[in-house]
Amino acid sequence: MAVNKTTETTNSVTDFINTVENEAKRNDAFELLKIIQEITGFEPKMWGPSIIGFGSYHYKYDSGHEGDAPLAGFSPRKTAMTVYFYLPEKEREELLPKLGKHTSSKACIYIKKLADIDMEILKKIILLSKEFTQKLYPSK
Repeated sequence: MAVNKTTETTNSVTDFINTVENEAKRNDAFELLKIIQEITGFEPKMWGPSIIGFGSYHYKYDSGHEGDAPLAGFSPRKTAMTVYFYLPEKEREELLPKLGKHTSSKACIYIKKLADIDMEILKKIILLSKEFTQKLYPSK
């Protein structure tokens, strides 16, 4: 069975964000750090070399694959800020069109700069994603 590469580490979140070359993206990362910490109530931790996660949950799939993942997280990538989320289709269809300038995949929102999006919608997505994940994977 495959081993998860993305696990919580003791690396410094601040040090990691300070390595972001683009100053605007670095500033956006520090802003998003504050926002997600406030929404989740969890301290930020590094997950793997480049994901900043908040809280955690344990999952186990029908296939038997299991592991731990952050309840909320993001990564200031070169091309875009990647925000990780997990919502039912109904909420996705309702909220993503209202978010502003972004692209998305099944579990990621890609944002060039925070100024391009509606921050209240992003906050709602993060909160609902956290709550949905906690219901789906309750801690024991």
